[in-house]
Amino acid sequence: MKIETVIKEKYELLTKSEKKIANYVLASKERIVYGTMNDIKKAIKVGDATIVRFCQKLGYSGFSDLKIEVAKESYSQKSSNRTDLSLFFDENENSIIEILHETKSKLDLEQFEKSSKLISEASAIYIFGVGLSGNTAKDLEAMFLRIGVPVKAISDSHFQLQTADLLKKTDLIIGISLSGKTLELFESIKIAKEQKAQIITITSSDYSPLAQLSDINLQTVNEEFFDGGSLTGKISQLYICEILVKNHERLYKDKAIQSREAIIRAVMDKTVE
Repeated sequence: MKIETVIKEKYELLTKSEKKIANYVLASKERIVYGTMNDIKKAIKVGDATIVRFCQKLGYSGFSDLKIEVAKESYSQKSSNRTDLSLFFDENENSIIEILHETKSKLDLEQFEKSSKLISEASAIYIFGVGLSGNTAKDLEAMFLRIGVPVKAISDSHFQLQTADLLKKTDLIIGISLSGKTLELFESIKIAKEQKAQIITITSSDYSPLAQLSDINLQTVNEEFFDGGSLTGKISQLYICEILVKNHERLYKDKAIQSREAIIRAVMDKTVE
């Protein structure tokens, strides 16, 4: 049953405060999918207990359950429209193009230049990410190594904690998380902050907990909540990684070309004729 229908059926049973939440949900379901309980509390001045009771009156165990149901409904509506195969391919192509344009529009050039300066001055560089963002961390490591920048990607949360605790103020951490709310990564970056290391984050929000710990946040575009692990979020991350590396290569062209040449020669020696 659609969330609008459920709310309308239960509306008269809701308290005055709960009706405020219902109106908030009906006005924009996206605010529920991408928001938090704190966002609702600030927007309409209600308490945690009121939000939980509202969700339970609708038949959900809590706010997370409501959020998933709203996201599932929205995702199902989009999927049901994908009947024409050619339109299906066009839709996915356009989605990728839009993600690139949107990611570019969020770039803060001043912050971007500062990040290049931090990379060039760091005595050691570590890239932290977990899950799918851990894979992106490995991709960024490979990109930097090809232009002669020694970096180390760490995707194991225990090793991240240990590494963070040993950092110096001349070291640099690049933390990657689409949401900027990944608990394991947050804990490691917090320790790095306490050690006074420099911190660059790559997240979808300048206001995320992770970004708030950073010296510089390079903003990506978040993927659909119910479509986690899709190519769109990954592409947004990789686009930032690519231009971060390319800009460093632009600033230190001679060294980067020498490194690329050495790697190409090493790889060619290993190819089968």
